[in-house]
Amino acid sequence: MEIKTSSKFVAELIGTFGLVLFGCGAAAIAGANTMGGLSGLGLLGIAVAFGLSVVVFAYAIGGISGCHINPAVTVGVLLAGRMSAKDAIVYIIAQFIGALLGAFVLQQILSGQLGGFTAGEWAYGSNGWGKGYQNEYGTASAFLIEAVLTFLFLFVILATTSKVGNGTMAGLAIGFTLLLIHLVAIPVTGTSVNPARSFGPAILAGGNALSQLWLFIVAPLVGAAVAAGVWRALEPKD
Repeated sequence: MEIKTSSKFVAELIGTFGLVLFGCGAAAIAGANTMGGLSGLGLLGIAVAFGLSVVVFAYAIGGISGCHINPAVTVGVLLAGRMSAKDAIVYIIAQFIGALLGAFVLQQILSGQLGGFTAGEWAYGSNGWGKGYQNEYGTASAFLIEAVLTFLFLFVILATTSKVGNGTMAGLAIGFTLLLIHLVAIPVTGTSVNPARSFGPAILAGGNALSQLWLFIVAPLVGAAVAAGVWRALEPKD
């Protein structure tokens, strides 16, 4: 069955919109204390929100677009030889638009607090590093964790969705991998491994979130490219 490019575009847009709204929303609305405690969901709750978002959309739109909802995933799949450059461009545009729309809806919800809302630095679940952010890790640590964890994320995706992988369980494996990634990276960078997820909140937050956005584009793409190369070398040949 041939699926229209426009259908793939809409599916990726909706999926990325949902990922940002659910994941960043959990952090910005319900996760007042990301290191735990009764004041919010805590680190585990936010990690679960991101992981489950991938699971539900994997089964919702996986049959339409493959549920990339992440430019790093799209680049990794492209470099692994599983999609065309034309489709990759369509996917990435849809993902960035969806992420921005998700962040915009989150912004509108937060601004509706009757007591008033001040966005502040790194608002709307933005990613960051350095002085004033989470546990104040340096640039090198932030880049390393984003690149390495994206590598592992893409490796799991490429392996589970391959001919030798368990396709019926791929959505769960991928979602749980993202959950594990967040458990490690939230205190360091807030966890990106997804340029679009970082782009939406950073555009609306401005300030440090926007000036640091480059790392959350470059590091995940580096990790994705390495994962694609490694998988192509390991993938069983017919």
